[in-house]
Amino acid sequence: MKKAEERKFILKEGRETFTPRGVLPRDASMRMVLSPPDGAEVVKAVLRIHGDREGSMHLTDMERADGAFETVISPESICAANADGLFYYCYDVYYPDGCVTFGGESPSHLYPCGEDGKRQLLVTRTDITTPQWLTGGIMYHIFVDRFRASGRARAKPGTVINPDWKNGIPQFAKERGDDLPNNVFFGGDLYGIAEKMDYIASLGVTCLYLSPIFDGASNHKYDTGDYSRIDEMFGGEEGFDCVIEAAHERGIRVILDGVFNHTGADSVYFNKFGHYDSVGAYQSKDSPYFDWYYFHEYPDGYESWWGMPTLPKVRCDETSYREYILGENGIMAKWMRKGADGWRLDVADELTDGFLDALTERVKRENPEAVVYGEVWEDATNKCSYGSRRRYLRGGQLDSVMNYPLREAVIAYVRYGDAEKFRAITEGLYRRYPKGASDLLMNVLGTHDTARILTVLAGDHADGYTNTELSIKRLTEAQRTRGVSLIRIAYAIVSVMPGVPCIFYGDEAGIEGYGDPFCRMPFPWGRGDEEILSAYREIGQLRRGEPVLADGEMRILAATPDLLAVIRENGRDRAVLLIVNRSEGEISCRLSAAVENIAKGGKPTDTPVIPPLSAVWFHAADGTGMK
Repeated sequence: MKKAEERKFILKEGRETFTPRGVLPRDASMRMVLSPPDGAEVVKAVLRIHGDREGSMHLTDMERADGAFETVISPESICAANADGLFYYCYDVYYPDGCVTFGGESPSHLYPCGEDGKRQLLVTRTDITTPQWLTGGIMYHIFVDRFRASGRARAKPGTVINPDWKNGIPQFAKERGDDLPNNVFFGGDLYGIAEKMDYIASLGVTCLYLSPIFDGASNHKYDTGDYSRIDEMFGGEEGFDCVIEAAHERGIRVILDGVFNHTGADSVYFNKFGHYDSVGAYQSKDSPYFDWYYFHEYPDGYESWWGMPTLPKVRCDETSYREYILGENGIMAKWMRKGADGWRLDVADELTDGFLDALTERVKRENPEAVVYGEVWEDATNKCSYGSRRRYLRGGQLDSVMNYPLREAVIAYVRYGDAEKFRAITEGLYRRYPKGASDLLMNVLGTHDTARILTVLAGDHADGYTNTELSIKRLTEAQRTRGVSLIRIAYAIVSVMPGVPCIFYGDEAGIEGYGDPFCRMPFPWGRGDEEILSAYREIGQLRRGEPVLADGEMRILAATPDLLAVIRENGRDRAVLLIVNRSEGEISCRLSAAVENIAKGGKPTDTPVIPPLSAVWFHAADGTGMK
């Protein structure tokens, strides 16, 4: 048993002065110390723990010690024989005139609460390790067809290439929800990415995340046609080798998008349209792939992803499918041996725990330093899908996930000044996540599934507009001017928070656009916004130069509609303080210790002045606070 961690909760008007991470390894224990304020008459204190899995309740009378109440809990006492588990706890504090229950997820406050105010405690498996090469780095996410056209792409049968890279609008449905063939391409390919690797590196990028590149009929490739082949329109295997070589030469690793919950109906496995030289599941019950799919009325009655007949759902636990994807010489092994450094798993919520366990085992067997991300839009520590609580981050599954909650928090603050929402989401999120997962979180401002961040921060809402109108709708001059300032602030925030900032290609060039497919415009080579690009490069350089951003703990020193101050500190490297001013006037701050502007240097000061609509980085001492 490791030495018990002392975790002090000082009860004073519902406040805590020290906050533990709400995660407990299976081989550790946790000392809970509740210290009432001077003069408070507390009769007794009870720690109440509710087990999510078993529905059990653990009540522990805390012992008096030096004017405080304390107890030690161990996983064995609450988990029984389980290797991990999800729990919730609160404190019942008894006064002479009654009992008050304290809880809540804020790391800086304990609030009087009801049953919904319990604090989360995640018990994880032992010896969890996550790849360290990406912590402190920067990720760049490319939608391959829209980044760079080398001129080598050739249309396959049934597809069209739109040559208007400058003004072309992505193919879209007349009404939202209508079927869309997605068979119009702009010609971006892997060779084009390799040609622009120096540009990518100039942003401080250490990891390249590619949208699906395997053979498929659509421009997005989430309808896999053949996992064993790189799509010829993207350059085939030769193009893939070119990207890997160019990236690795510059110290940039490459992760791929793994779409294993469904295939394309137009695939070697399903072969609904007979385009492949195979016997697909749609064509015959004797097909070697028949058992991969869910047929309820053969052949046209089959389960598909979100009811889309072009995306038949796969039985990911079917033995032959698992062997094909995860076997010793399976798909994942093939592409990792060709140079892939990890995977982002599409719709991880729809993949079973067993499949995820086996997938991660295969990935780590191929390369212990490879990273496995999951597409999870909510809090991954307590996520339920299809009626089952998921154990993504308890050990043996995902290294980390996409950080959509942070995106929500940043938009709420930067656009609307909602400081309380920002504080509640971020403080709660980072308290609940295991540290290794926190340090790797994919901190996105936008993806291929969301509207462009510049449009979100400064543009009109999409409601009430038709797709035709949205396809050409752009920011006004005034909106764009403000948006340029806001996107600088937003990127600074995701760069200083725990996790890895993930740039969606072209955000740094000022691409606008509403939701899919308008967020997937071609990259504006030679026409990008130089002011935004300069800011992204400057922030990238600042981030890469500060070791504390790889693993430092986060504290919010101030959060008001106009002012946000976040510090990262680890007791080893220089602490970094980011102060954001989202008002139209300058703000003078009062700090408990002098700080130094990282970008501009100058004399240290404890009263820095923050210009309007800006985010300023400072070196600070551990423990620095706001007055």
